[in-house]
Parts: sequence; structure tokens; C-alpha cells
Amino acid sequence: MIEKYIKNEQTLKKWQTFKRKKAAWISLWLIFFSCFFSFTAEFWANSKPIALSYNSEMYFPIFKQYSAKEFGIKDSLFVDYKKLELSENDWALWPVVRWDPYQSNKEVDEYPAPPSSDNLMGTDDRGRDVFTRLLYGFRYSIAFAIFVWIITFIVGVLLGSLQGYMGGKMDLYMQRITEVLSTVPQLFLLIILIAVFQPSLALLIVIYSLFGWIPISYYMRAEFLKNRKKEYIEAARSIGAGHRRIFFKHILPNSLAPIITFSPFAIVANISALAALDYLGFGLTPPTPSWGELLAQAQNNFTIGWWLALFPSLALFSALTFFSLVGEGIRDAMDPHQRK
Repeated sequence: MIEKYIKNEQTLKKWQTFKRKKAAWISLWLIFFSCFFSFTAEFWANSKPIALSYNSEMYFPIFKQYSAKEFGIKDSLFVDYKKLELSENDWALWPVVRWDPYQSNKEVDEYPAPPSSDNLMGTDDRGRDVFTRLLYGFRYSIAFAIFVWIITFIVGVLLGSLQGYMGGKMDLYMQRITEVLSTVPQLFLLIILIAVFQPSLALLIVIYSLFGWIPISYYMRAEFLKNRKKEYIEAARSIGAGHRRIFFKHILPNSLAPIITFSPFAIVANISALAALDYLGFGLTPPTPSWGELLAQAQNNFTIGWWLALFPSLALFSALTFFSLVGEGIRDAMDPHQRK
């Protein structure tokens, strides 16, 4: 289906080569479905019904916050839809899992509680459903990884390309600045900045992107230094092509292959980085759902909470494996020998 929209023959061959890699193709679909279910998690795991018919009136609690007075509740400001008494003519359409990531199961005797019919993957040390927190937490991991990847690759590609294309003093000075920045102990500086400022997803993305562009700039600088002296560039100059056309039309498209190949592995590294920061307590602000925070709970409850280690570890392992397989498929697709 996608093939009919691809006009470039080389791009079509790359896409067909990628599709032939079954492990990469299946992993790409699994990533797509995981992102879909995570970013629409309110429809699959929530303590509010998707639709509710009550006293001949229709309500959609998943989309709108209703007052407790509308349901005749006078002793509370909030509506507990699970305890709402429905008549024979009333009905409710519930998500598959009736827990939100912040709600505690108060029916169990102690926290963390092992897997049960109410909590398929058990609860954490505050009684919250582990499956729900894994499902919601994936969206934060993906959002962090993708936005860091976009920012670092744009900055790295731009600065590295300018260095390689301009050369001379600009390349010399910018390369010295890049080398100085690369010697900074990045992990310690990141932890200090996160400790000083109130961490949020946007702040974590900005802070982690401060140095993430450096290795990308090295790749792009090397590619531009190699390609700017090629015969087709000299031919373009001889027919009067300007710097903008040579930069964007000829050199840049032919220098992106290593960057495109590197992208899935960079996303893997970013997912691992957020999990590590959350594990150390320098990541997302509690009670935000987080895979790393669940792993930290597993360490604190390692004698009784085996499910806190098993299920988050499996989720993290699966996500990293899928992206790595996609990266290997892209790497083979960009290899001319594999396309033959």
C-alpha cells in the first residue's frame, strides 16, 4: 500500500528490503500497536466508565468531569463510579481494566499485593495497578525518547553539516567547542540540574538534549567532509549551483544514511536513560507512571514483590528489543549490498 506513494526508486528498494526483514517488520507493528494502546490508555484502563446511562441521562466521564451532585452524592466532592448504584434501566460501558494509574486498591490487606483477578500484574507499594502504570508509563518513555531524538538530531545535523561544509576557521573553532563540551561529565551535570529544578517531562527533554547532539555532529561533519569533494558536487558547482542548492539538494540527502540507521538505537538509549533517571529518583515527578520508578520499588521490596521486578523488566526488555530489531532492519535497508 505504501509502495504506490514512493516515487523515488532507491527509496522504494530500501522500503522493500526493510519489509523482507520479518523480525524488523513485525517489531515495527508491535511498536505501533504499543504506542496506540498507550496513548489511548484512558479507553483501556480507567476507573471511570467510557459512557454511562444514569436516570435516563447520558454521561461520558472519560471525557468530562461531572459534579457529585449530578448523581445525588452529598457526602463527597468526587464521584466513585465503581460504587455508583445503577437501576435496571441504567448501564455503564467500562474499560477493560477498571483502574487508573493513580488509584489504590483498598480491598487488599497489604501493599504491594501479588497478581490477582483484580490486579493482573499485582499492585505497587501504594496499591496502584502495575499493568495500568506500565501502560500509561510507556507514553512518557516514548514521548521523551522521540522528542530528545528530534531535538538532538536537528541540532547535531545542522551544526555538523555547517562544520563539514564550511571548513576552515569555522570548522576549527566549532570543533574545539564541541570537544570541550564532550569532556563535561554529562551524567553528573544532568543530575545536578534536575536536582536544582523541578523535574517535568519537558524539562527532562531539554536538559537531556543539551549534550545529546554532540555524537550526531561528529557523524554529519565526517559525511560532509567526505561528500563535498565528490565529482557530482564539483559538477553542480560547474553549472552554477549555489551553496543552498548544493547543501540541501546534493550533500545533505546523501549524508543522512548513517543518521537514519542510528535513529532507532538512539531512541533505545533515550528510553533506557529515562528509566535510569526514574530509577535513581531524578526523573519524572511522582506519582507520574514510570517504568524506572517501578523498578526502584522492586529493589525496595525484593523479598516480597517479585512482580514489581518481573513485569517492568519484561516491558523494558521488549521495548528495547523491538526498537533494536527495527534498527537492524533499517541498517540492512540502507546497505546497498543487502538491497541487491
